[in-house]
Amino acid sequence: MDRGVLCQAMALLLVVCSLGPTSLAETVYCDLQPVDSEVTYVTSQVSEGCVAQIPDATLEVHVLFLTFLGDVSRLELTLQTSKQDGIRPREVLLILSVNKSIFLKLQAPGIPLQLAYDSKLVFHEALDANITQLPSFTTKDQLLNWANTRGSIASVAELSNPQSIFLRLDQASSSPFSCNLEPQKDMGHTLGWPRAWGCRLEGVAGHKEAHILRILPGPEASPRTVTVKLELSCAWRDTDAAVLILQGPPYVSWLIEANHNMQIWTTGEYSLKIFPDRINPGFQLPNTTQGLLGEARRLNASVVASFVELPVANDVSLRTHSCGSGLQPSPTPVEITTPNKGCNQELLLTLIQPKCSSDGMTLVLKKDLISTLLCTIKSLTFWDSSCQAKETEDEFVLSSGYSSCGMEVMENVVSNEVVIRLLSSSSPQRKKVQCINMDSLSLQLGLYLSPHFLQASNTIELGQQGFVQVSVSPSIPELMIQLESCQLNLGPDMEIVELIQGQEAKSSCVSLLSPSPSGDIRFSFLLRGYMVPMPTTGILSCSVTMHPRIRSLEVHKTVSTRLNIISTSLHGGADKGLVLPAVLGITFGAFLIGALLTAALWYIYSHTRHPGKREPVVAVAAPASSESSSTNHSIGSTQSTPCSTSSMA
Repeated sequence: MDRGVLCQAMALLLVVCSLGPTSLAETVYCDLQPVDSEVTYVTSQVSEGCVAQIPDATLEVHVLFLTFLGDVSRLELTLQTSKQDGIRPREVLLILSVNKSIFLKLQAPGIPLQLAYDSKLVFHEALDANITQLPSFTTKDQLLNWANTRGSIASVAELSNPQSIFLRLDQASSSPFSCNLEPQKDMGHTLGWPRAWGCRLEGVAGHKEAHILRILPGPEASPRTVTVKLELSCAWRDTDAAVLILQGPPYVSWLIEANHNMQIWTTGEYSLKIFPDRINPGFQLPNTTQGLLGEARRLNASVVASFVELPVANDVSLRTHSCGSGLQPSPTPVEITTPNKGCNQELLLTLIQPKCSSDGMTLVLKKDLISTLLCTIKSLTFWDSSCQAKETEDEFVLSSGYSSCGMEVMENVVSNEVVIRLLSSSSPQRKKVQCINMDSLSLQLGLYLSPHFLQASNTIELGQQGFVQVSVSPSIPELMIQLESCQLNLGPDMEIVELIQGQEAKSSCVSLLSPSPSGDIRFSFLLRGYMVPMPTTGILSCSVTMHPRIRSLEVHKTVSTRLNIISTSLHGGADKGLVLPAVLGITFGAFLIGALLTAALWYIYSHTRHPGKREPVVAVAAPASSESSSTNHSIGSTQSTPCSTSSMA
């Protein structure tokens, strides 16, 4: 080949390569690391969920299925409801199902709250809420069925690795009246959860930085405006120093608030918050990660200070302090967390939750949780420093009987102080601890036949009203007791009679009564007067939760008693009423006697009248067949009246 032609061909090849996506020919890496910036967003879309209206319920249930990536995570959870003057907020049961250990920071101002979770996985400071130990379930449906027994489900949401959840309890009027799970559910105003990401672009000279936000398509292509707030603390002020790239589905528009001058590139229309009526057109942008990084490079950005891929969001906020400096390369954008500054002593103290038994007080600290908090424990003792914890390969165990180590016991309430000495701190951490010896408590269930509750009985008659009292011995003022459920089991051939369920009376035959002066729980029920087959015995059982005021965890216990059930008709109780078979027999006998008497009287009347007073047959206005027909019809009508029929039924 001619040398000149070869040179022209090589030059043309170089031109073609330069006109192609040269920045994309090389792999554009995103730079991951814990940077001094915060990227948060609020979205209402979850992988699966539902929202329902429950206008008449006294207790509303919210269920959160939470999946975390790390061994230990921190979750901020806020519940909010609109204030209505003079109206007390409805009681709320929040069920948390988690797969890993979490430290929970909960805020629910003014909301009467119950929490249900696995106490082995969820840790928190003292809360103004009743805590229920969540039973072990293998499937999601099992948990939801259990939740249905507690109250009406208002919302269910499944979230992956959230850092903060904001749950609004106000129900939308457009919501259905039952909660049916839907994939990729938009929870509307009910749920928001922020999460942080970050990365950096390398290989380009200069100081210009880019902030890239990509909104992924949602299940519903409905118009939506995403509010983006960008707060930079950089010293430079020139317009060309930063670029904001916003990419999303075509139905997404943008409302931007920024404290710096910058270039703006968006798909879809956008407006600035200071000029909300001025609508600016958007551009065609790539819809892939590599394409957006290449777009940043095309705009001469040397640093991608933040790169965020989000589901359909409502609000996105970015706050940066370092202006993209000091970032180290990393191949792909992944989720980041705020760097730890050292041992998190606040969260470490939340792990101090001793338990009391008949033998003494015991505190167990798992080493994997301690190392996650970047803490190194030098010593762990009670108030008496000679009582030190035993260290194994996996945990610290601190225990003592009630007569040593500075224990104080007052009416089954045990108090002490736990002292932790850390490698990173010169002064020890101290925490007052208290617990109740729950093993020493006993439950009593008594049946009474009068509302005065004077003498317990183990026998009840059909159709009789029973009065039930549940008490704890010994009585402890620091202990709260709640009656969860009660039922009467009448045997294998009978249906179980549900008396109380979810702390509420199950039927109009059951009444919750005021507690006794000492705080014992009381209720009454009316036993049906007739059953087939006739029961002779029954087992009355009640489940209660005991909640120490000084500790958040609840203890569940069930107590039962055996009852003898008698029928008044079988025990000489004629003066106390008759059962249905006796009533039917008497009614049938009375009917037969009445029929015989009527027939006898008619026979006497028809054969003893004076012959002269009998009317001639020819004087009858209607034929004999009509008289016979009329007589038969009249008798038939008398036999089918409701009184006779119903009395025999």
